[in-house]
Amino acid sequence: MTSPASSDTYEILALKYAEYTQRKRLESFISADDHDQPHPIDYFVWVIRNTQRTIVVDTGFDAIEGAKRGRRVIRAPAAALEQIGIAAPQVDQVVITHLHYDHAGTLGAFPKARFHLQTAEMAYATGPCMCHAYLRHPFTVDHVCEMVKNVYSGRVIFQDGDAEIAPGVTVHRIGGHSRGLQCVRVATATGPVVLASDASHFYENFEKGKVFPITIDIADVLAGYQRLVALAGSPRRVIPGHDPLVLQRYPALNSQTEGIVHRLDVARLDG
Repeated sequence: MTSPASSDTYEILALKYAEYTQRKRLESFISADDHDQPHPIDYFVWVIRNTQRTIVVDTGFDAIEGAKRGRRVIRAPAAALEQIGIAAPQVDQVVITHLHYDHAGTLGAFPKARFHLQTAEMAYATGPCMCHAYLRHPFTVDHVCEMVKNVYSGRVIFQDGDAEIAPGVTVHRIGGHSRGLQCVRVATATGPVVLASDASHFYENFEKGKVFPITIDIADVLAGYQRLVALAGSPRRVIPGHDPLVLQRYPALNSQTEGIVHRLDVARLDG
């Protein structure tokens, strides 16, 4: 799907809220050849904004969840948003790329928001696949139950595949990692940018065809790498979901946000 023509363009920000520095490459790539080498992972939420609207992508996890899973929460996602003048309680649109614990926690910090979610993701997270411990491990039941409550209060907007959620902002279902994972394509002044979320955790995934171990369909993952590039029009405009290199390849929003908030709608620093 190609986004409809629109005069709306956006600033895109990556906000780092947590990290896991003890990770090894065997946890990031199937058949990693240097499996014992360190491979840190960063955790982000994203902001898409212009003068007309602000859209948050994913809601991260809190310190309690981080402690359970051995991750260090540096700042709560809502606190990261506050650093750039965004009050989470006032946000009215949130895209949830999928319901894994690191993307769909802290939902309660957004009491006015309506959540964009793929129909297939809710069916997956509440269906028979969750009878298997391996498949339910990336989910946190309280997060899923909170989203179900949001369904009953009329605050979830279900998407089925590709959809425009605002002028110049579209979502695209890319399965493989989770049944209803969606990426976000954003119109910017420099061209379309695709927030891959976990359709590609690291640059190395889509650039070299290396598959992340948490997956339900490897063929869908590999096809997804190609679709990310097609949607962006260039691999240089695909933003992976967890790669620390994002903070090296894109500039900080300002001198106070180095390593915390970086801008993704501008040219990469590596040329």
